[in-house]
Amino acid sequence: MDKYKNWNRELSEYIKQGELKSSEKAKTWETAIGLQDVDRLKPSKYLIETAKEHIEGNIDIDEVKKRIDEYYKIENNRKIENDSEEADKVSVRIAEILSENSFNFNVFELINIHSRLFKGIYKEAGKIRDYNFTKKEWILNEDTVIYSSFETIRDTLEYDLEQERNFSYKDLSLEESIKHIARFTSNIWQVHPFCEGNTRTTAVFIIKYLRTFGFDINDDVFAENSWYFRNALVRANYKNFEKNIFENTTFLEKFFSNLLSDTKYELKNRYTHIDFKQEKNIVTLNNKYTLEEQAIINIINNNENIKQEEIAKLINKSLRTVKTIMKEMQEKGIIKRSNGKKNGKWIVL
Repeated sequence: MDKYKNWNRELSEYIKQGELKSSEKAKTWETAIGLQDVDRLKPSKYLIETAKEHIEGNIDIDEVKKRIDEYYKIENNRKIENDSEEADKVSVRIAEILSENSFNFNVFELINIHSRLFKGIYKEAGKIRDYNFTKKEWILNEDTVIYSSFETIRDTLEYDLEQERNFSYKDLSLEESIKHIARFTSNIWQVHPFCEGNTRTTAVFIIKYLRTFGFDINDDVFAENSWYFRNALVRANYKNFEKNIFENTTFLEKFFSNLLSDTKYELKNRYTHIDFKQEKNIVTLNNKYTLEEQAIINIINNNENIKQEEIAKLINKSLRTVKTIMKEMQEKGIIKRSNGKKNGKWIVL
């Protein structure tokens, strides 16, 4: 944990003090490195120093990849830092993918993300598993989630993505939207299409997907709680009728609430254990905004002088649609325009 705090503290300085472009890079690196905690992997000091050079604009992402690859070709360093090799290489690749604007909402994109993350690390990178397996989970007292049968993986993924593609978030409150996103994410993860690296692949896919809604993801949530994210996915897909335990998405809902809005739920791993009893595990979201309204609120909070044309691009909607939504938000008393059209600014009430 101390090692995590050290690298996180270093990158956080860039977020607080750096220019906007450097800050955005630092946030991406925080998420990329933090996600390695899913498998309890920690970055090397060399990666942190190289990432800082990238954040400062001294080198591009291709140079980062080149340096990390060369670093681990040296046998001496390989012996000293071997536990960090996977963390370093996958972190660089996540940072690269998250910095790209392209995204396709289909099975091929999910497979491509896995291939890019783990090529040269797992021999089955980018390949759907062809066998069934189980995994003992400490939060389940060494029991396992039942994953999809390997014969049905592609069909199940196609079905889940098609259902989501046809789902409308229009007029849903943020609470209802978060519940749906949590269930969709847990369904994708439960399929467990790959031999290894499923949680990190799912996380990158979901982050890219949520960005299509215009959300500026709160990177700290993934950076600091990626292991909780995995445990929440486990609980969302585990049931044991004999012990009166049922699938529970509330842990995941808390995670997404913190990720997409300004809630501050405690995301403690011990809360996810099946033997842990505490009422604060119950999630009560009181945010009645729609997903689109919350995305616009987040954008305005980051830039009160932003133009509606820019908002339209960020949330992937037409200018006409954005104007309609924001007019309704003004009528509801959610936002207001101050100082007129030309030189005015938006205020979240």
